[in-house]
Amino acid sequence: MSVRICIVTDIHHGAPSATKRGDTALDLMGEFARFANDARPDFVLDLGDRISDVDRDADLALQREVAEAFKAVDAPIHHLNGNHDRDYLEVEDNEEILGQPMGNTVIDAGDWRIALWRADAKILRTADHSGFVLREADLLWLSRLAQTANRPLLVVSHVPVSGHAQTGNYYFERNPSASTYPMAERARAALAQARVPVACIAGHVHWNTVTTVDGITHLTQQSLTESFTTRGEPAGAFGMLELDDTIHWQVHGRDPFRFSFRPTAERWTPPLPDFAAHPEFSARRKGLLK
Repeated sequence: MSVRICIVTDIHHGAPSATKRGDTALDLMGEFARFANDARPDFVLDLGDRISDVDRDADLALQREVAEAFKAVDAPIHHLNGNHDRDYLEVEDNEEILGQPMGNTVIDAGDWRIALWRADAKILRTADHSGFVLREADLLWLSRLAQTANRPLLVVSHVPVSGHAQTGNYYFERNPSASTYPMAERARAALAQARVPVACIAGHVHWNTVTTVDGITHLTQQSLTESFTTRGEPAGAFGMLELDDTIHWQVHGRDPFRFSFRPTAERWTPPLPDFAAHPEFSARRKGLLK
């Protein structure tokens, strides 16, 4: 039984900021509601960063405006928090505004298991660390999910864990550490424990990408209001993900994208270490092995 999911991410409602056209967010949310209602999905996913943060009072008001815009969507909606939703607000603030719990959870839909991996996306700023923190509880939840999965698994998050290159990205080419979690390789290792087909989808990085690591395909979807790929106009990105034996993903708007693939449970051969640290390769260079 196939599953149809409409996806919106990185709405960034608020004043324009760098290439984020937050001033267009609510109008575009009206268009997204019409798109989702016409598509009649099983449910809708909001991958987070609903606002561009300002301060606590402003952020509460902005979040409430986005929550009101989502009320025009007829299908069930599952929300994740992005880093901008957490700069001045607590998880509990977002839960109260959106009317749903926002911890890690699993949805069984058709033949698929959908994991809402709501790993904390708050950026920690201290004298010792600036950036995301992948909390051990969130990593253990993901690991146990993968170990016990008995049907194809879609892992949904705000922050991607593929570690894919950010070359050409307006925000992250020169700030790649801000594009993912530290120790993201542990999250990938946790996913690799699954003995079922696995795919992942995330937001945060403001462009459409496909990256396959260890036999697991990772997707990232363009922001609703991003403009660095669309000559200053908001991308207006709405996604449709159809899950079956084959996954079909299509992003509509000014930055359209289409990709289909068959998820697999097969994993790859582990990578070599640094050649200089590998005794066999070191010995070959010295002529000690043929």
